[in-house]
Amino acid sequence: MDLARRLKPAHLRLILLTGELGQLQAAAHAMGLSQPAASRILADLEAQVGAKLFERLPKGMEPSPVGAAFVRHARVILSEIDNLAAEVQNLNFGQAGEVRVGAVTGPVVGCLMPALQAVRAKAPGLEATVEVGPSTQLVRGLIEGRFDFVLARMPAEYDSRDFHIAPARTEEVALLVRRGHPLEGRAAVTLAELGDYEWVMQERGSPIRLAIEAAYHDAGVPAPGRIINSSSLLVMLSMLEVTQAIAPQSREVAGLLTRPAIGTNLVPLSVASDLTVSPFFVIRNRASQLSRAAERVMQEVLQRL
Repeated sequence: MDLARRLKPAHLRLILLTGELGQLQAAAHAMGLSQPAASRILADLEAQVGAKLFERLPKGMEPSPVGAAFVRHARVILSEIDNLAAEVQNLNFGQAGEVRVGAVTGPVVGCLMPALQAVRAKAPGLEATVEVGPSTQLVRGLIEGRFDFVLARMPAEYDSRDFHIAPARTEEVALLVRRGHPLEGRAAVTLAELGDYEWVMQERGSPIRLAIEAAYHDAGVPAPGRIINSSSLLVMLSMLEVTQAIAPQSREVAGLLTRPAIGTNLVPLSVASDLTVSPFFVIRNRASQLSRAAERVMQEVLQRL
């Protein structure tokens, strides 16, 4: 134990290099030491161990059995120290580490995932966790420490002064139907025409649902009466595949689902009225400090917004 307290990485590196190069002078030169200094270090170590670490031979130096044990363990220990130094440097510069982000659906597709991909292209050691949910759940998770930051709306029950809040942007709503729907290809479809169809949309009180209800209220026409309430994309896809239902989604999500590569066979409708959702924000807890990795991802998100 006394030896373990006295050993320094430089001592181990000198032993390792001497064992690999077979000459103390060459090991000292590689470390930028004078040969007398290297000789004193080696002699001090041998005195502490109580045994020779190297046999002095005409052609150089060869590890003794004790020295061979030192060389073997030095190689492992120094490798771990080098790994630790690299990991600390990566963490300090945001090249590695963990970031945990929560977001409502639209920003995940349009902003968060592209930002994460951009950061990970330069920092492949970054580990990211993304959770999608309603704003109340996300802000609660932020307070509980489950997220570094969230992209969400500020629920009324929370005091905004407890958070750092960066303005983001409003979301636009697109209405999806299956290809071959009677309204496909029609220009400027009115809300009244849409009301005759079945809808599958988010539960009451959700931002997109409120945007649809507000648009119908402003237009002075009855809101859709036949509704399947669900926030599940799986339920929405199942409904649209076999019915003429209409599904409101954020424009970013709609753009993803209607890409040919996705193969969903969905198309957006051309609607006469603008459908917009209340803005979301980039929110982080005022009481906590972001890691370099989380700060780097958040700044990339803000730049894209």
